[in-house]
Amino acid sequence: MTETSAPRRRRSTVSPRPAPRPRRRPEWLVPTGLILLAVVPMIAGTRRLTELSTGAAVTPENARFFDSPVPVVVHIVASVVFLVVGALQFVPSLRRRRWHRISGRVLAPAGLAAALSGMWMAVFYDLPDSNGPALLAMRLVFGTVMAVAIVVAFLAIRRGDVVTHSAWMTRAYAIGLGAGTQVFTFLPWTLVLGEPGPTATALLMGAGWVLNLAVAEVVIRRRARRMPRRSRPNGRSAATGALLS
Repeated sequence: MTETSAPRRRRSTVSPRPAPRPRRRPEWLVPTGLILLAVVPMIAGTRRLTELSTGAAVTPENARFFDSPVPVVVHIVASVVFLVVGALQFVPSLRRRRWHRISGRVLAPAGLAAALSGMWMAVFYDLPDSNGPALLAMRLVFGTVMAVAIVVAFLAIRRGDVVTHSAWMTRAYAIGLGAGTQVFTFLPWTLVLGEPGPTATALLMGAGWVLNLAVAEVVIRRRARRMPRRSRPNGRSAATGALLS
């Protein structure tokens, strides 16, 4: 008498479903938005360069630029380079390449040139009546903070402190992008109340800088929470994870 074998269990052919991957934000979304924010001041700067290079008619509004063109040319060119190259530093795929470090060597001098030339113009140019003492003080304060931030960021990356470097370059970029945000602080006021006076001009321009710095601080803190411990100060191996250089 033969023994009957137990029936074999069929193996399930259904494979487990893979866990859904989190949706990633398109890496070009942030830099594109930053460049778009800077479009209006860049167009204005291009028009100013065109006036100077083509010998446009001298008016009370542009006479100061024809009398001393070098500072404004330096400011416009350096600002455009700083804003465009700085925006590209927010692209993760570019940060993981050598391009990030090479472009940083262009970004820092451009930012310093933009800040210092802006302060020079604020002090020595014969500015319109709408630019009062309060706005002069703001330009000097924010210009100084921008220049100091770039220097602090440079010294930090030299000693391998990626976190400090990234934070201070982000603050410098936020100040440099102030002209773009100021378009939106001025627009509602101008549409409703007309041209602002000296006090309102200072407040509206200051609002643009403060708003940018507030956003920058949020970005800095979120990035610090996501950064692994090995990327903290003295971690040279994490240099590719810096946001800006």
